[in-house]
Amino acid sequence: MFSLIRTLLFILPAEKAHYFTMDILSRLAAFAPTAFIIKKMYKSNAKPVEVAGITFPNKVGLAAGFDKNAYYVKPLSMLGFGHIEVGTVTPLPQPGNDKPRLFRLPKDKALINRLGFNNQGVDVVCNRLENINSSIIIGGNIGKNKITPNEKATSDYEISFKKLYDKVDYFTVNVSSPNTPNLRELQDRKPLTNLLTRLAAIREQNINLGKPRRPIFLKIAPDMGNSQLDEILEIVNQAGIDGIIATNTTISRDGLQTQSSVVEQIGAGGVSGAPVKDRSTEIVRYLHTKSNGKLPIIAVGGIMSAKDAQEKLDAGASLVQLYTGFIYNGPSLIKAIAAL
Repeated sequence: MFSLIRTLLFILPAEKAHYFTMDILSRLAAFAPTAFIIKKMYKSNAKPVEVAGITFPNKVGLAAGFDKNAYYVKPLSMLGFGHIEVGTVTPLPQPGNDKPRLFRLPKDKALINRLGFNNQGVDVVCNRLENINSSIIIGGNIGKNKITPNEKATSDYEISFKKLYDKVDYFTVNVSSPNTPNLRELQDRKPLTNLLTRLAAIREQNINLGKPRRPIFLKIAPDMGNSQLDEILEIVNQAGIDGIIATNTTISRDGLQTQSSVVEQIGAGGVSGAPVKDRSTEIVRYLHTKSNGKLPIIAVGGIMSAKDAQEKLDAGASLVQLYTGFIYNGPSLIKAIAAL
C-alpha cells in the first residue's frame, strides 16, 4: 500500500510532496477516530533506553530537517517515533536557498538537499513548542543564520540555546551542514571548542538556577578523516558535551547509480540515504571504539531497513534517527526498528 502512495507522491516535486503529506497527516491527527487508529497501527512494545540521562521510549527518532519549525510534532509522534529533533533553528527567520532545493535519486534510494536552514526563527519555534501537548522527547537542533559571519557564530547558537532551553529535552549543535557557506569551518578545533564550551557554561548557569540539565550533542559530517574524528573526541571531552550525532549529509558523489549528468544538473547539496550508510556506520564504530564505549552516539545516515538500524546499534550507537529512509519506506520502518 505504501509503495503505491509513494509512487503517487513521487510525481510531485520533493519539497511540495513533503508538505502535502504532512498536511494530510495533521488533518488525520486532528480527528480523534483516525488519530486512534494511527496510534494503534504503529504502537510497538519497545523497551525504553536511557541515553545521556534521558529515558527514550524506544531507539528510533526523527532526524532534524524534517520538521524544521516544530509544526508537525504531534502528528509525527503518533507514528511511533521515540523522539523528534526539530530544526535546524536559527535566531532569525530565513527563507533558505532558492527552490528547487530538494531532489530525489530513486536509483540510489537517496536525496540531495540544499535547503539552507530555512526556518521561521527561534521565537516562532519556541511559541509552537510551548503549545504542544505531547510527552514525546524533543530535541532542538540549532545553527547560525546565513548572514552571521563565523567569528560571530557563537552568539547565534547562544541565542537559540537560551530561548529553547525550557522547551526541549536535549540540544544538537549543527556545524556540519554543507548548505550554509563556510559553516563546516566551525568544526575546526578553536571555533568548535569555544562554541561548545560556551554552551556548556550556559547550561551550568541554568542548572544553578534549578533548571534541568539538558544534554548537548554535536552533529558531525561524514566527510571527516580519522585524525579529524580524534580531534572531535578531544574537543567533546574537553567541553563536557554529552554525545555525538553521526552523521550529517555528505558532499561526496562517489558510487551513485544515478546518471552523472543528472547529478551534475542538480548541483550542490548534501546527499542522504543509502549512499551514506557505510561511511556513517564506520564513523559510529570508530567513535565508539576510540571512546571505549563511554560516549553516547546517535546514528543517522542511510538507515533504510531494520537491518541497517541494527548495524548501527551493533557498531556502538545508542539510538538511531531516520530521515530519507522514512521518506522511501514509510512509517512501518519506525515500528520495525523500535522492535529491535
